[in-house]
Amino acid sequence: MCLAIPVRIMEIQEQMARVELDGVERLVSLALTPEAQLGDYVLIHTGYAISVLDEAEAMETLQLFDELEQASREVEEEERSRQEEDTARVEDAKTGLGGPTP
Repeated sequence: MCLAIPVRIMEIQEQMARVELDGVERLVSLALTPEAQLGDYVLIHTGYAISVLDEAEAMETLQLFDELEQASREVEEEERSRQEEDTARVEDAKTGLGGPTP
């Protein structure tokens, strides 16, 4: 599966652009999107801008990424909590403090 991320073009020099997302900057090629302009949002994949997006579409996509990240954190926290509970049950069973374990 491939993932393309929307970023904003901050500077263009020939066929290369300096792009930024959340304070992280990198250089990408504009060879596949020669129509891209300063300030445009582009989707990048493997170092290439592969598509130009309008700002609304870019913001919507970034919001979806934020929601996915938050959901992932919640799942990780739930898993960590379950593991801690399982460890506590095992320790209680070893010391005879816990009731019957299922």
